[in-house]
Amino acid sequence: MGSNVPDPLSQVAFSNVIGGGPRGASKEGQSHQVEDPRTEAALWDAPVASAQDLDDAVEAGHAAFQTWGKSTLAERTEVLNAVAKVLYDNDELLTGILIRETGKSRIMAHMEVQRAAFHYEPLHELRLLADEIQYEDDDIQIIGTHEPYGVIGAISPWNFPLILSSVKVASALATGNCVIIKPSPFTPYAILKFCELAQAALPARGIFQALNGGADVGERMTLHRGIAHISFTGTIAVGQRIMANCASTLKKVILELAGNDAAVVTDDVDLDAIVPQVALGCLLHAGQMCVATKRLYVHASRYDAFVAAFRAHLEKTYVATYEDADAPSVFGPLSNRANYDRCRGFVEDCRTNGYEVITAGGDVAKEKKGLWMAPTIIVNPPEDSLVVREEQFGPVVPIMKWTNESDVIARANLDNAGLGASIWCRDADRARKLARQLETGTVFINQPPQPHHAGYFAGQKLSGVGGELGKQGLLSYCQTKSLHIGKK
Repeated sequence: MGSNVPDPLSQVAFSNVIGGGPRGASKEGQSHQVEDPRTEAALWDAPVASAQDLDDAVEAGHAAFQTWGKSTLAERTEVLNAVAKVLYDNDELLTGILIRETGKSRIMAHMEVQRAAFHYEPLHELRLLADEIQYEDDDIQIIGTHEPYGVIGAISPWNFPLILSSVKVASALATGNCVIIKPSPFTPYAILKFCELAQAALPARGIFQALNGGADVGERMTLHRGIAHISFTGTIAVGQRIMANCASTLKKVILELAGNDAAVVTDDVDLDAIVPQVALGCLLHAGQMCVATKRLYVHASRYDAFVAAFRAHLEKTYVATYEDADAPSVFGPLSNRANYDRCRGFVEDCRTNGYEVITAGGDVAKEKKGLWMAPTIIVNPPEDSLVVREEQFGPVVPIMKWTNESDVIARANLDNAGLGASIWCRDADRARKLARQLETGTVFINQPPQPHHAGYFAGQKLSGVGGELGKQGLLSYCQTKSLHIGKK
């Protein structure tokens, strides 16, 4: 472990979790380290799972499924509540780990632990899994019953590792499946530790397991004949490969992919009221959020005033806190070197092409160690520019002008922009009309983009297949069997 990791976490160790217990690297050297995005200090060793580890986990999952798959909704509710309690009881430990591996502030990391626990704790939607009468007349009654698949493979991203893995794990457990989670190699620690701690709350070994590793481990999961279903959150290119792999065994898939999300600001808005909210939608966790606003379209009549107010707000609110993770900020560094280099590449491309670039607060990358990047506005770049066509996934915000509603809707509806979108408009009827024309799975009206546990969350076009959350999302983790019962 790197010597720069401060106490009390300096002695924490991490393992894969297979069959209810911890397992280290199968061979010496099969581990990796992640750097703290705030300081670039080396963190802990994390073992990389082997092909044998995956086989063992799948076998343990199938063994546990023999009983867990037959559990009642009441039994699952009790277990889910116990798993939520594990998160609450270990909040301080998991918050500290998240701060170091993601670069989040303490307030953001704590929020992530609490929100992850929430996904296990209530699961009000469990009642939706009860048998339901689909049709009935004098001759027949048709009952729908929702049954688990078996062993589910879940592959989670690095930006909100605990929250986004917990959506998958909680949904899998609620529906009676066993689940193997593979965290991102950029943020493996909190998930591995949580899975290890959660074993005490589970009634059988193999219900919830965790395997660390890179693309090769994920590839083996998607091809493994013992895994019935894959849930993945990540990039379009990886999602396409996963879908092709799953076709070989006809696995079911949920793919939540990239979203080059647009926001449309109309001419009737109150700038003082909306600018802080729009900024939050762009820059929470330095813009590293799947539904963060990546493109802003502002009506030409309000454009100059909006840009000035937006810039002033960024310079006041979205400032670097460097090593001070206790500062009450929702802004932080980029979470890994690959994303940092990619985001700076967008800005350099804009400068090369002569677009106006406004760096709010100075170029922090030159001042301190760490993967810091100041919020950056790109003023009215052309639609065919790289920063508009591709998702930045960082604190780079292109702001464009519009005058015609049909035109701005067409510009917003890119093929890679099917996850979410936002409308900022005082006229409620006009806002809903615009929202219905946006080709996205979710539209947020007069609020920052943030998925809600009760709303189905899915991408359209290149942004995904299937979805999670809400009734429809929960049912995506089980198969519906129809029982046709004759009455005569």
